[in-house]
Amino acid sequence: MNKTKTNWTVSLLLAASVALSACSGSTTDNGATASKPDNQAAAANVEQVLNTNLAGGEPYTLDPALASDTTSYWVIDNLYEGLYTYDKSGKIVEGAASKVDVSPDGKTYTFTIRDDAKWSNNEPVTAKDFEYSWKRVLNPATAAYDPSSLYYIKGAEAYNTGEGKAEDVGVTAKDDHTLVVELKSPLAFFPTIVVGHAYLPVQASVVDNNEKWAAEADTIVGNGPYIAKEWKHNEQITLAKNDQYWDKSNITMDTIHFKMVQDSNTYYQLFKTGELDLILSLPVDTLDQERNNAEFLSHPSFSVYTYSFNVEEKPFTNKKIRQALAYALDREALTTSVTKGGETPAFGYVPYGVTAPSGKDFREEAPTQYYAYDPAKAKELLAEGLKEEGLSTLPTVTFKYNTSDKHKKVAEAIQEMLKTNLGIEVNLENQEWKTYIDTFKQKNFQVARMGWEGNFLDPLGVLEHYTSKNSNNFTNWNNPEYDKLISESTFELDPVKRFEELHQAEAILMDELPIIPILFSADTALISPSIEGVIFDTRSNPDLRFTKRVAE
Repeated sequence: MNKTKTNWTVSLLLAASVALSACSGSTTDNGATASKPDNQAAAANVEQVLNTNLAGGEPYTLDPALASDTTSYWVIDNLYEGLYTYDKSGKIVEGAASKVDVSPDGKTYTFTIRDDAKWSNNEPVTAKDFEYSWKRVLNPATAAYDPSSLYYIKGAEAYNTGEGKAEDVGVTAKDDHTLVVELKSPLAFFPTIVVGHAYLPVQASVVDNNEKWAAEADTIVGNGPYIAKEWKHNEQITLAKNDQYWDKSNITMDTIHFKMVQDSNTYYQLFKTGELDLILSLPVDTLDQERNNAEFLSHPSFSVYTYSFNVEEKPFTNKKIRQALAYALDREALTTSVTKGGETPAFGYVPYGVTAPSGKDFREEAPTQYYAYDPAKAKELLAEGLKEEGLSTLPTVTFKYNTSDKHKKVAEAIQEMLKTNLGIEVNLENQEWKTYIDTFKQKNFQVARMGWEGNFLDPLGVLEHYTSKNSNNFTNWNNPEYDKLISESTFELDPVKRFEELHQAEAILMDELPIIPILFSADTALISPSIEGVIFDTRSNPDLRFTKRVAE
């Protein structure tokens, strides 16, 4: 690997397990899916404005340290840029850094910040901004969402857990242009981790002088391709091209309007009437009729749709009761008759798309298909679990989910399966997204829907979520052997041994079952033929940086 420029790719090959359905775009060599090839001549005299929608509604926050959801991230990805970014083909390249040098032992990264990297207020982006931002995420007082993403750095975990000092964290700005990062051990995929949201910079003077800096458009300062121009809360966020951005010459779209319509049928109609150019997460009832439409796109996502247990909430303190529910779910029926968007049944936790050293997909290499539909086995385990708990029947339980046409239909189907196969009464409770995130973080649930997108294209990108110290683990479950296997696989240099450890870890997770994998997700979208250059990949929101409008 060239140590000043990485070639890690984050996009799955779309020829993997899920087929594309009447895709309106082309597939790049590395699997990122883009709409039709750019047509600069056609776009030359057309006003470059894109109208799209945040199906999740109002973003939870636009502070990258506190955000935790794809709705917030889609806006954040346009406002900030880390040391690395993605090019048009989905490969990781330098972003705010112009050069990266790696020590011979692989433990020290030296980043050179671009001379022309600027904040949207025209002040220079410096190495000190990155040191400040990363240590802010690690500072326990910040209560950042994902500080464990930085635990690969020397001293990071100790500082975040109150056992070390900020000055002992291996992140040092030697001068305005030089950032030195010391890792605990060599980590081959460190560049893929640094692309993560926890590593994005914020400007110290902005953050320190206004605790509500990320709450309004006119107080947000970023270093990405766009700036926040206007924020009408619960209605629309408008972004404008950032004239201070170092690579502004390659950013075509001048204005992006993110509407906040949560009802899928409503935003579907807005697309049909031309008021929106791009929508994601189509209403389930429209999929059959849209599947052969040239504007329709479906592609696999490196993410898993789950229901999480709070393992400290009875009766789900009992492993056999958790397992019984998993066996009672007909995932094939869910994907073919309910979601219908190209999803596949999840008989394991790691999604398809990661090639193991054997040449097989990690999922196909797994020694077993976990929790295939088996109502008889489900009844047997439920009876055993109830006996262990001193119960004759299972009390009514509550499943929570966030408001969405798809989530509602999946929840209702699961409710019916559990009643039919196990006689379990399930109450369903839905909440708006911002409320639901707080509910989930506070662990105020018995069972709750959640989807996990891989932080990077590796089994570790999803498996690490359930280590005892990971900030994404909201189940109250922990297992020392699982922690040990994840830790060892993180720094294991022998790829064969590493994947053996990852399979062992997944087996423990599936046996203990703090979460039920339901399906491996697929993303559906409608894109207007007047819009070109939207880039899709399997682990993120659509990339709008290179989008063009070629017709009014």
